[in-house]
Amino acid sequence: MQVWDSLVIGAGQAGLSASYHLQRTGVAHVVLDANAGPGGAWQHRWDALTMHDVHGIADLPGRERPPMDDDAPANRAVPAYFADYERGFSLPIERPVLADRVEDDDGLLVTTARDGRTWRSRTLVNATGTWTRPFVPYYPGQETFAGEQFHTVDYPGPEHFRGRRVVVVGGGASAVQLLGAIAPVAERAVWVTRREPVWRTGPFTAEVGLAVVGEVERRVRQGLPPTSVVGVTGLQLREQERAAEALGVYADRRPMFARIEADRVVWADDSAEVVDTIVWATGFRYAVEHLAPLHLRSDRGGIALTGRPGSGSTVTAVADPRVQLVGYGPSASTIGANRAGRAAARAVRESLGLVSAD
Repeated sequence: MQVWDSLVIGAGQAGLSASYHLQRTGVAHVVLDANAGPGGAWQHRWDALTMHDVHGIADLPGRERPPMDDDAPANRAVPAYFADYERGFSLPIERPVLADRVEDDDGLLVTTARDGRTWRSRTLVNATGTWTRPFVPYYPGQETFAGEQFHTVDYPGPEHFRGRRVVVVGGGASAVQLLGAIAPVAERAVWVTRREPVWRTGPFTAEVGLAVVGEVERRVRQGLPPTSVVGVTGLQLREQERAAEALGVYADRRPMFARIEADRVVWADDSAEVVDTIVWATGFRYAVEHLAPLHLRSDRGGIALTGRPGSGSTVTAVADPRVQLVGYGPSASTIGANRAGRAAARAVRESLGLVSAD
């Protein structure tokens, strides 16, 4: 069986960046992607999400992103860019392959797919992101709710909620954005969060960005679970949310309810809100369960990473330096993913003895 110098799991922004840098520096590798086609998580976003609505897409290394119409659906425009990128650089991607587990076998890393196929490699770059692991907290009575429940991952677009009574749960940017789209068309929309939202009043400067990366980097170096970016930056309304703001939905935010009944959510004081739909904008967990056999997780709950100090360079697993995690922690952004891809490729070469670790 062929032994690859490196194997990349995932072909989103981080995985493509890593593959580009590995190929450019002559590292024989293969990329395994769980999706049937290019585009990473972008291909699964809702149809109503346009390029005007997204925060921004960083150029992949070596090729600028072509102009994209603001009205173009993001779930088509970004995958088309990724597909062109893969073809242009002839990246070695196999799909669909769902990685099930990665194990050590006498010094080699063996990746086994859900269908039983295996790949052997000397190093590994994990770029699986979070999209496949949506998180929905449990509240008493949740299973008795007779209405609809959606998570961000299966959000059908704002028109689905026209004329409905909706509660949006979550304190992050996704909740703010979904509420901004739903409130103007819903009969009633209520925002619920566990904690009081923290709003950012100033611009998102380069200094703020460095502070965000620095805080998340500090946590992963200590083996702690990566913190939410919003926890550092705070929330900020965009032009797209102004109509919802005028309706007062952000100012009327309510604390978390205590239980759920068939047609309502109920707070600890027994006040209630009758609703048709609950939207859980409650985030994601990192898709790293296939790495469990390698015992990378620290006793502090996260995967401790190390690397050269600086944005996007903290990618190497402390417990096993053969493994690089990109799109995890400080590199969980399109810009950070690109930098992490480059850092991971260098770390792979160091592990293979192709470059010195200075």
